[in-house]
Amino acid sequence: MKSHLSSALAGILLVAGVGIAAAQDVIIAPEQETVIREYVQKKPLASVNLPGVELNIGSTVPDTVELHAVEVPDVSYQYVVVDGRTVLVDPGTRKIVHIMQ
Repeated sequence: MKSHLSSALAGILLVAGVGIAAAQDVIIAPEQETVIREYVQKKPLASVNLPGVELNIGSTVPDTVELHAVEVPDVSYQYVVVDGRTVLVDPGTRKIVHIMQ
């Protein structure tokens, strides 16, 4: 019985881990990134500092930071400039989904 429970738990954790990884993998096509980059250059924002927030995929942008729409077809993310880098954010969760290089 114990081995069945361990196997079931391992399976659940594996599925949960795959779901979490898939949720964090946001694919921005190179063409989309080019269009977004051009849009952001036309609508420059002042860079903000986020003390205590690591600039990583999955990090949460505080509610005090204003997000800006990316008016580009097929892009539902918003952006902010953090430490001189353009960051795409899911407006529903406020999680960073892409950091533009």
